[in-house]
Amino acid sequence: MLSRRSLLGATAVLAGANAISGRVQAAGIPEAATTTTNSMQPPLFPSSGPDYQPVVTLNGWTLPWRMNGEWKEFHLVAEPVIREFAPGMNAHLWGYNGQSPGPTIEAVEGDKVRIFVTNKLPEHTTVHWHGMLLPNGMDGVGGVTQPHIDPGKTFVYEFELKRSGSFMYHPHSDEMVQMAMGMMGMFVVHPRDPSFHRVDRDFVFVMSSYLIDPGTYLPKVAEMTDFNMWTWNARVFPGIDPLPVRLGDRVRVRIGNLTMTNHPIHLHGHSFAVTCTDGGWVPEGARWPEATTDVPVGAIRALEVVADAPGDWAFHCHKSHHTMNAMGHNTRNFIGANLKNMTKAVQRVVPDFHPMGSEGMAMMGSMEHPLPDNTLPMMTGFGQFGPIEMGGMFTLMKVREGLGANDYGDPGPYRNPEGTVAHEVEGPAAQPVHRSESPTPRDRPGTAGASVAKTPAKPHHRSN
Repeated sequence: MLSRRSLLGATAVLAGANAISGRVQAAGIPEAATTTTNSMQPPLFPSSGPDYQPVVTLNGWTLPWRMNGEWKEFHLVAEPVIREFAPGMNAHLWGYNGQSPGPTIEAVEGDKVRIFVTNKLPEHTTVHWHGMLLPNGMDGVGGVTQPHIDPGKTFVYEFELKRSGSFMYHPHSDEMVQMAMGMMGMFVVHPRDPSFHRVDRDFVFVMSSYLIDPGTYLPKVAEMTDFNMWTWNARVFPGIDPLPVRLGDRVRVRIGNLTMTNHPIHLHGHSFAVTCTDGGWVPEGARWPEATTDVPVGAIRALEVVADAPGDWAFHCHKSHHTMNAMGHNTRNFIGANLKNMTKAVQRVVPDFHPMGSEGMAMMGSMEHPLPDNTLPMMTGFGQFGPIEMGGMFTLMKVREGLGANDYGDPGPYRNPEGTVAHEVEGPAAQPVHRSESPTPRDRPGTAGASVAKTPAKPHHRSN
């Protein structure tokens, strides 16, 4: 649930990314909304101004605003937060307004926005508006375009939204540490024309990655490659909400990537087109159908799909180690090895020891062995047909007939029509046919140029 809090009083020290006018000081700083909920919140429909279809943030929410004359005002608070990746694991991160990532900011092309940023971190920070066209002094690069925002201080950013599209926000102060601690969020600017690129449902999330050892809570911020938690909006499967979609809806999914690697994002059962990047809208003539699209580092890809096939369709990163949790990358491959004698010997010293991998790793999907504190199984989740054996960047797009226009509740498992589910074939399996050699087209009967096999002549023996 959202709450309201007043963070600054009359004695607050106010500094600016650019000069702060007397008008702003007189109006005061808006209260900052905050939340710690982990579930996807309903869309925040505009109460005034141009109409638009608001976004829904996966396991997140949209930051409320207030109108002050012709300015739309927001208040971000940079602060330490606790984020649940999935039930059983919490991370101590830095974020905004009670969460990491921070709330999604929504506005309309042509809006004048005033964004207050209060720093409650132990070190200075800034906010960079990734992909935005704005005055240089509002770009948020500490030491280059503005002074850093010291702890306890509040800066204000003021600019006009020159174009619609999909953008992000994140620090440009101590960037390696602060982004590795989870400081990021999405910024969506809707077209001024409500009919331009209109969709029925509009989802948004940002990808981030962490290395958090089992039993600990803090990310290792100096890690560059060996991450063990791959998240969508700082959640991992089975903690990621599904995307409920009404059959026939035109759906947009905006995906930001602030990890250290690219992600090939794949949707089952449909094809889609990339219609927007952090550089702007993709002209219709430049699009092509895809089932997988790569999202580079520091980029946004917005895909659009017509949900014309009912079902529970997997939606995930196609790098297989990104759909696993707490994965140890130094795991040995024991497939085919006989570990029976070794297991007995080790269990005399470690009674709970259980080897894994001699017949593959699928057994992990259904095992429920005790885990170290504050970590998650590498493969987990259960569906109507058994273990799902996933983690990390995985969820489902649930396409249903008759879903309400703004109903984002989980509709439950899909009921497949009779006769449309793969099933076991009973009875003996057909025996394979072995051929000593495969005939070439020239020798295959019934084809042009096929030769007729002749009985070899008996050898002629010369008599003496």
